[in-house]
Amino acid sequence: MQKLVIASHNPGKVAEFKKLLADWPFEIIGLADLNIEDDVEETGKTFQDNALLKADFFHQLTGLPTLADDGGMEIDALNGEPGVKSRRWRGYTMTDQEMVDYTLKKLQGVPTPDRTCRLKVVLCLIMPNQDPIFTEGSIEGVMTDKQELPISEGYPFRSIFRVTKLNKLYGELTDEEHNQVSQRLKALNKLRTQL
Repeated sequence: MQKLVIASHNPGKVAEFKKLLADWPFEIIGLADLNIEDDVEETGKTFQDNALLKADFFHQLTGLPTLADDGGMEIDALNGEPGVKSRRWRGYTMTDQEMVDYTLKKLQGVPTPDRTCRLKVVLCLIMPNQDPIFTEGSIEGVMTDKQELPISEGYPFRSIFRVTKLNKLYGELTDEEHNQVSQRLKALNKLRTQL
């Protein structure tokens, strides 16, 4: 079976992709499965730029079909920030807790109806000798006034992001609910139609 490389060092993200792609005709592997420790600097101005940088870098390295994603939170009251800068919003790599605290601080005094935001992802798939394919997905929601859940490691916004469609915090969603709204799943379903 053809291997498909998930261009990420994040074990949680690789596990999520393995689950979401279980019925695809590929053996899904992460960078750790190939003992790859190299990384690529995400210098792009957009999610699409960064997804392409990662997919291209690891495709060149492995010669295998490679799927990369980039995404983040876009908060309307903050002109779409943190967006592509998510982790490096303050100019350095923040911890999960710092991201939650900083977001709530930036939104202090902003009324609930104006705390609209979306979790967005852009996927880039590179198959050998083909042009990159891009798709995207997003989940609409609002930012809470305070941290309402413990942080899921690697996913700080899940403790302060209420999903509009289900009126629940992202971190409270069951697997079934998560699949209903998952921005990755939306993007992957679009990708499937293009393969």
